[in-house]
Amino acid sequence: MQVTLIGIDLAKNIFQVCGVNQAGRSVFNRQLKRNKLMGLLIQYPDAIIAMEACSGSNYWGRELKAQGFQVMLIPPQHVKPFVKGNKNDRNDAFAITEAARRPNLHCVEPRTLAQTDMIQIHRLRNRIVEQRTALINQQRGFLNEYGIVVNQGKERLLAALPDLLEDADNGLTPPARALFIQILQEWQQLNKAIAELDKSIKQQAHADEAARRLMQIKGVAEKTATAAIAHAGNGSAYKNGRHFSANLGLVPKEHSSGGKQKLGAITKRGNSYLRRMLIQGAWSVIRNVDKSDDRLSSWAKQLIERRGKHKAVVAVANKMARIIWSMLYHQTEYKAV
Repeated sequence: MQVTLIGIDLAKNIFQVCGVNQAGRSVFNRQLKRNKLMGLLIQYPDAIIAMEACSGSNYWGRELKAQGFQVMLIPPQHVKPFVKGNKNDRNDAFAITEAARRPNLHCVEPRTLAQTDMIQIHRLRNRIVEQRTALINQQRGFLNEYGIVVNQGKERLLAALPDLLEDADNGLTPPARALFIQILQEWQQLNKAIAELDKSIKQQAHADEAARRLMQIKGVAEKTATAAIAHAGNGSAYKNGRHFSANLGLVPKEHSSGGKQKLGAITKRGNSYLRRMLIQGAWSVIRNVDKSDDRLSSWAKQLIERRGKHKAVVAVANKMARIIWSMLYHQTEYKAV
């Protein structure tokens, strides 16, 4: 029987590979070592290759496309409903083929190497920032045990620490001072690491033509521009700007029935990191609407008057996402007026 579709359940070394015919019936479903995978697939040059979008899927997607295969990277949430029986590699691989046969399925484009370089720096920076935040919160908790409370803001705490360590009358014991010195040194190392990554992001942004165009948008700087490109590429994976903003969770939840439409807060689905960057950029637009007369600021000002700042900032982030998609997809310059 002719194999028309192959589903691969990816892993580190042992892959589960399931081939099905045009009727969706399993022809084979077996394990393969990593170095044997390509040898099997080239035996079926006309078959579509389907995988879950997960760690390693972008690499295999690029490699298989280079060999001339049609590749489908399926979001995991679209595969899960098709897992029959107990969860195991055989059932997972067959479920991938079932999901791949559904009409109107939206798949993920494999990231390019340039996109991968961009997104890895963002992921590393985000982890270090979270690590620094946890360290600062722990530092505040430790200080509170000695009756010392510092005003909010990491910069205020960082500036206050040297004086606290020098003050002999604040109740800190010698072991506590030694501990806080160690925490301060770790904090400074994390700041240095974040600064180095920020420098790399800035270099990537100014070296990339699409990122330079995106930075013309008000509220979009190096981090947002590179994060958007790392996530969306050239925008071809999305039907339109609303599809892109919906993918980022910037559209209202809907709970409609019986012809009555009910819209709620934003869905917050998809890429939370890029959504957060757009919200931060939107706040910068909102804070400066009185000083600017460009089209985006004027529209935001009218929105603030009608709905308030907090709803306006989400609407501005939504509009920024749509503008980003349009500029990436159509390869156009930003028109501020």
